[in-house]
Amino acid sequence: MTDADTALPPPDRLDRPDSGYIAYRRHVGKAESLPGVVFIHGLRSDMDGGKAERLHVFCAERDQSFVRFDCRGHGQSSGVFEETVLSEWADDAALVIDQLTKGPQVVVGSSMGGWLMMRAALDRPSRVSGLVGIAAAPDFTRRFRDELTVDEQATLARDGQIGRPTPYDPHPYVFTQALLDDGDDCSVLTGTFNFDGRIRLLHGMLDDSVPWELALEILSQATTPDARLHLIKDGDHRLSRESDLRQLCQAVAELSLPVPDDC
Repeated sequence: MTDADTALPPPDRLDRPDSGYIAYRRHVGKAESLPGVVFIHGLRSDMDGGKAERLHVFCAERDQSFVRFDCRGHGQSSGVFEETVLSEWADDAALVIDQLTKGPQVVVGSSMGGWLMMRAALDRPSRVSGLVGIAAAPDFTRRFRDELTVDEQATLARDGQIGRPTPYDPHPYVFTQALLDDGDDCSVLTGTFNFDGRIRLLHGMLDDSVPWELALEILSQATTPDARLHLIKDGDHRLSRESDLRQLCQAVAELSLPVPDDC
């Protein structure tokens, strides 16, 4: 349990159709002129990290609606990580948008959450007005599979899963064959990413987990003309420094404003 866990009250729960539940926290804002904000965490992370907490405070100060949640198998939601796959996490995001928000939403995704925010834009095009990616990692399962050694491929074929050490967790991340196969079906970078809203991507050039060049691929495939990438020369994968958090809040604030008629 982290310090954040002990300081925060228990989250609320949203029941899923399969009898499981999604843990969430939200601020219901009264600023009707502002879109809501939905935050989606990264792989093996949760909704109580520093970026989500900072956005929650930022939106509350503006009286802007905000929702953060744990995908199934993560954090305080029901389910076991090794038994869940990306399409189920995408379903969780869609359910949160459907049940816990009203009107247009700016969806913020960190790492794997960046993949899920793009799926949300495709699954709920009438509800998602903007995307803010933080080291967005769409289709990361494909890259993971491509980087497997011959021995690792044999382990995956034999055991149906493989562990990979990570600097972000004392325990290896476990990737199952089901997750990799499901990732193929959930791909978003297939040549064209059909989205008419606005996109802002933040990516550190010292990111050793997700190459910053992937952000260029997102921009090249996005159909919207209003898509921008902010490269942070000394930024790492986490982008959790004070300067990074300020840029994150600035991106959300920018996408919360209407586009001027003369632009």
